[in-house]
Amino acid sequence: MNQASLYSLASVIIVSLVSLVGVFVLSINEKILQKYLFLTVSLAVGALLGGAFLHLIPESFEKIANSTIVSMEIIGGIVLFFILEKFLHWHHHHGDGCENTKEGHIYPVGRMILIADGAHNFIDGIVIGAAYLVSIEAGISATIAIILHEIPQEISDFGVLLHAGYSKARALWVNFLSALTAVFGTLLVLFAGSESESLTLWLPPIAAGGFIYIAMSDLIPEMHKHKSTKESFLQIITLFIGIGIMLLLLLLE
Repeated sequence: MNQASLYSLASVIIVSLVSLVGVFVLSINEKILQKYLFLTVSLAVGALLGGAFLHLIPESFEKIANSTIVSMEIIGGIVLFFILEKFLHWHHHHGDGCENTKEGHIYPVGRMILIADGAHNFIDGIVIGAAYLVSIEAGISATIAIILHEIPQEISDFGVLLHAGYSKARALWVNFLSALTAVFGTLLVLFAGSESESLTLWLPPIAAGGFIYIAMSDLIPEMHKHKSTKESFLQIITLFIGIGIMLLLLLLE
C-alpha cells in the first residue's frame, strides 16, 4: 500500500470519528437536554439549508456546465426523498411493528437523515481519496475542510435523531455507522482511481435535494409545534446560527 492510500484511509477514519461528537451531548443533564432539544431541530434546518444552498448546489453548478441537468438532479433528489418517506410511512403502518423499538416511537425523519447524511459522507470519502491522488498536501487540506464542515452537521444530525425517538446511545451508534460510508467512498477511489471521480459530479445535487426536502418537509413543521414567543425567537436565532456556520465554513475554504 502506497503513502497516498495510507494517508487517505487514516484521514477518512478520522473524519468518520467526527460523528462521535455526540458524546458531548451524552454528558448533558437529561432534563436540560429535553428542555432545549427543540433547538437542535432549528439548528439542523439551518445546517441542512446552508449545506445545500451554500456548498452542494454552487459546487454542482461549477462542475456541471448544463444548469438544466443540475436543476433536474436537485428536483430528483427532492422527489427521491419524498418517495423514500412514503415508503417508510407505508412500512410503519403495514409492517410488522419494527418501527417501535425499546426507545419508543421512531419517526421516519430519523432514518431519512441517516440516508441523506450517509450519501453526503460517501461523497466526502470520494473527495478525500481523490485529493490524495493529486498530492498529500491537497489531501490534508481537503480533510481539514471536511472535518470543519462535519462537526456542526453531525451535532445537528445527532439532535434530529434524538428528536426522532432514538435513545442517546443508539443515536450515537447509528450516526457513526452512517459516517462510515465515507470509508467506502475513499476505498472506491483507491480501487477505481479517476473513474470514480464522476460520482462527485452527480451525487452532490441529489444529496442537496435530500437536504432541502428533509429541512422543509419534516423539520420546519416540527418547529411550528413550538408556538411561544420565547421558543420561536430562540428557534429563529438558532436557525440563523446553523446557516451562519455553513457560511463561515464557505469563507474559510
